[in-house]
Amino acid sequence: MKLGIIGAGILGLAVAREMARSGAEVTVLDKEADVAAHQTGRNSGVVHAGIYYTPGSLKATLCRDGMAMLREYCAEHRLPYDEVGKLVVASTRSEMAGLRRIADRARENQVPGIAEVDALGLREIEPDAVGVGAVHSPHTAITDFPAIARRLAADVTEMGGAVRLSHPVRGIRETSRGVEVAAGTSRFTFDRLISCAGLGTDRVAAMAGAPGDVRIIPFRGEYYKLTDTAKTMVRGLIYPVPDPRYPFLGVHLTRRIDGEVLVGPNAVLAMALEGYSWGEISLGDLRRIVTWPGTRRMAATHWRTGVREVYGSLAKRSFLSAARRYVPALTLGDIVKTRGGVRAQAVARDGALLDDFAIDVHGRIVLVRNAPSPAATSSLAIARHIALTARLTSNS
Repeated sequence: MKLGIIGAGILGLAVAREMARSGAEVTVLDKEADVAAHQTGRNSGVVHAGIYYTPGSLKATLCRDGMAMLREYCAEHRLPYDEVGKLVVASTRSEMAGLRRIADRARENQVPGIAEVDALGLREIEPDAVGVGAVHSPHTAITDFPAIARRLAADVTEMGGAVRLSHPVRGIRETSRGVEVAAGTSRFTFDRLISCAGLGTDRVAAMAGAPGDVRIIPFRGEYYKLTDTAKTMVRGLIYPVPDPRYPFLGVHLTRRIDGEVLVGPNAVLAMALEGYSWGEISLGDLRRIVTWPGTRRMAATHWRTGVREVYGSLAKRSFLSAARRYVPALTLGDIVKTRGGVRAQAVARDGALLDDFAIDVHGRIVLVRNAPSPAATSSLAIARHIALTARLTSNS
């Protein structure tokens, strides 16, 4: 079987490897000159244990399986993987009920090693942190996702596949013989096509004649990092109790595999699909974003939260204040601006933010519609799931 995959992020490359292992002739297409150029390359590096996700959802199942698969893959290829652990901290008594719900959900999701600790217990894990209680996930880890993506790309080529960079997809046509794809100056014919296009999902879906009922809305996540003297105050990962309405919001402190400690992110609407700063604006992207009915309905419902996030983007003290809830010794001079990323968030026509992974099959084409965090953690398990989906549909 000749298989085309759009997207050379960690998910597309994981799918390519999985299919190549099954004997498919695989070609990966990406518009960038390097793998992992967007969400994978701007990831904070956290390997999630599956604490938060709705039991029985794809996220819950594939995160748990993906974490185990990723740990084994990193060990096999001598890639960095460090179980620094995560504390989800209740900073006030009013957050304790939410914290208990997190603990219950983590156990229901069979997250290993989960423990509830009091104020003294959390100080034993993170001596500079404060709170009235916490949930400790000792097996939450950090890694280097771009390095994993590069290793996956090498796996694909070693198994006879091709990773064709600087090949932007310009057209897709499904025929009785297969799927014809124009990419760069080349043309390809595949038996099946799988799109793992991330921020480019809508464009690929439109070319495939399957625009669907959701659209990708880009949310920029901005970060500060701790200075060399301040980063000793954080040993692992310190997270807030999430608001169930906005599970991806909330400034936290994240130790990275390179030793840096991030403070963030916030989430502000980007002015371009690849809008990594306020100055990066695409009128075409912006037009598509604001004319989607779901964007307007989302804004009408969540505008107060949006205003707070924009304020946080413009005010360094807002980031500091959020971080000081958990590490009060931090000062304004301890945090410096660093690069952020853009989250590809699928939003439905009614304004609802899709929470779970979403994968559609349209004829010979498989479309990954929504793959936000923990997609990097789950990538090998998602790849296995997609491979099974592709095989089932090809036999039906």
